[in-house]
Amino acid sequence: MFSTYPGQVVVDHPVKVPIEHRFDPYVDNGGTLLSIAGEDFCVVAADTRQSEGYSINSRYVPKSVKLSDKTVISMGGCYADCLTLTKKIQQSMEWYHHAHGKTMSTAAVAQMLSIMLYQKRFFPFYSWCILGGLDEEGKGAVYTYDPVGSYERESCRCAGSASSLIQPFLDNQINFKNQVSQKKTLSLDQVLRITKDSFTSATERDIYTGDYLELFVITSKGVEVQKMDLKKD
Repeated sequence: MFSTYPGQVVVDHPVKVPIEHRFDPYVDNGGTLLSIAGEDFCVVAADTRQSEGYSINSRYVPKSVKLSDKTVISMGGCYADCLTLTKKIQQSMEWYHHAHGKTMSTAAVAQMLSIMLYQKRFFPFYSWCILGGLDEEGKGAVYTYDPVGSYERESCRCAGSASSLIQPFLDNQINFKNQVSQKKTLSLDQVLRITKDSFTSATERDIYTGDYLELFVITSKGVEVQKMDLKKD
């Protein structure tokens, strides 16, 4: 308390400002991934830049992982969550192989991944997942997910920091939307060219996408990996 003049006493109560404590377990490490399903093949592609804010942590951190000769998964978002989820998938596939004496099909892996994501719905993995491969009939299949396990099969899908730039291009070139011409079956060479053009253009506008492009080409012969340089600034 203090006195302004004799005979008057004013009580001073200091204002208490609440202190906020925040814990955020998630971080977005950027990057872009896409997958395109063909008649008898599937292409899964992703850049390799790992960033945080305006800093580049590494120029080569692959986002795609080969799960089997017919299945490849690609993940973006929080790298730690993606790494953990990938290990869980690989472990479950190994247990399945020991129990049944065969490798899980692409459709089975897709369903398993949906269950894994849903089990963590109250504290989700911060990851956007695209699963690509061949189905039991040998046709290309692309499965896309939300963070809590809802998924669907599509012909093509892009996810990540440059998805808003690439997805409209894929809708036009792969799904032939807003085109007068009839739909046609694209060859593997055409799909690879479209994929490379997509990333080359995206790196001009998106700072979180760049450095290198890894392409996983899945056919009846197995999985072939191709690598291409992208912008590094």
